Amino acid sequence: MTWVGGILMGLGTFFFLAGTIGFVRLPDVFTRMHALSKSDTLGAILSLLGVACITGWSLVSVKLVLVGVFILIANPTATHALARVAIINGVRPWTRKDRGSDGVVAQPDA
Repeated sequence: MTWVGGILMGLGTFFFLAGTIGFVRLPDVFTRMHALSKSDTLGAILSLLGVACITGWSLVSVKLVLVGVFILIANPTATHALARVAIINGVRPWTRKDRGSDGVVAQPDA
C-alpha cells in the first residue's frame, strides 16, 4: 500500500509544480488564479490521499480525507471570490490585443 501512497504523493507534487509554472508564465491575475486553483486543489487532494494510504486506515487517514474534502470545497470558492473582487475593483482580463508587436506581453493598466 505504501507504493500507491508514493505514486499519489508524486502526482500531487507534479500538479503543484505545474501550477507553479503556470503562475509564473501566465500573463494576468485571472489566468494565474485559474491555473493555481485547479492544480493546487488536485495536488493537495492527491498528496493527502497518498499520506492517508501510507498511514493506513485509521483516525489519521479519516482526518486527512476530511481535510481533502474541505480543500475541495474551499479552494474553488476562494478563487471565485478573489476573481469577483478583482472584477469589481476594475482589473481587466488580459486579451490578445494586450500583446505587443514584438511578442512581449504588455502590462494592463491598473
